[in-house]
Amino acid sequence: MTLTELRYVVAVARERHFGRAAEACFVSQPTLSVGIKKLEEELGIAIFERGSSEITLTAVGELIVAQAGRILEEAAGIKAIAQQSGDPLGHPLRLGAIYTAGPYLLPQILPLLRKRAPNMQLIIQESYTADLREQLKRGKLDLIIISLPFTEPGVVTLALYDEPFQIALPADHEWGKRSSIEAESLSDETVLLLGAGHCFRDQVLKMCPQLGVSQTANGMQQTLEGSSLETIRYMVASGAGITILPSTACIPTREENRMLVFKSFAEPVPVRRMALAWRKSFPRPQAVELVRQAILDAKLSGIRGLELPAEH
Repeated sequence: MTLTELRYVVAVARERHFGRAAEACFVSQPTLSVGIKKLEEELGIAIFERGSSEITLTAVGELIVAQAGRILEEAAGIKAIAQQSGDPLGHPLRLGAIYTAGPYLLPQILPLLRKRAPNMQLIIQESYTADLREQLKRGKLDLIIISLPFTEPGVVTLALYDEPFQIALPADHEWGKRSSIEAESLSDETVLLLGAGHCFRDQVLKMCPQLGVSQTANGMQQTLEGSSLETIRYMVASGAGITILPSTACIPTREENRMLVFKSFAEPVPVRRMALAWRKSFPRPQAVELVRQAILDAKLSGIRGLELPAEH
């Protein structure tokens, strides 16, 4: 049994396809197939059921793939420990962020990180929470910025800040003169939401469940969807409706200044709690602390920084 064979098994389990798994492992398909067959013969069991159109894991294969993932992560930890003997901030950091935080948070912290750790290459990726979770588990990312709640075995979370929600209106909207807006009032408006898969959408619907019900008023659908917060901002500016945004996304561009108005919610103001998450086995706590401090020092709009202990 070799680490290479375990990598092959994990890749096939992830891709559900021998050809794509071979490409991911940078080997030919026959090489990958022979390696997996050798491992199955050594163990005396079948890890995969090979159908004409799909590859599935056997019951014992599920357990083997999970254990193989842990072994590969521990093996990668040996290299990281060796690297740590030098400069822990002198090696690449693979940082992920959810779509509704990355565009507003990363431009603020990257200059601070470059200044404080000039030798630490940053590899940045934005995605959905579910995808970031998987990439963190597989060791494809070292550290992710997500919204709580977030739980995963073997992963540590550290709360960063609380971020209030605000309402974005077209500049000529009748609510523009209000000092604050009650959440219940939104049910009478055309509200633009992110599409399924965004945790921010789920948080908004938890606050205003009536927005998740397809309704019409005066022949117009009352809930519309956009692919990103930036798309939704432009839609609001064009008069297509109103929306709810995290406060860090509520700084208008020069073009939007005369087209958008941002209003606070009436008490109780809805908030989301942002956090860092990393594997317990990640051996560079200095990098985690560097990112945490850069976020708190960035003076993001409207947030309240937290000093809470990490949670396993």
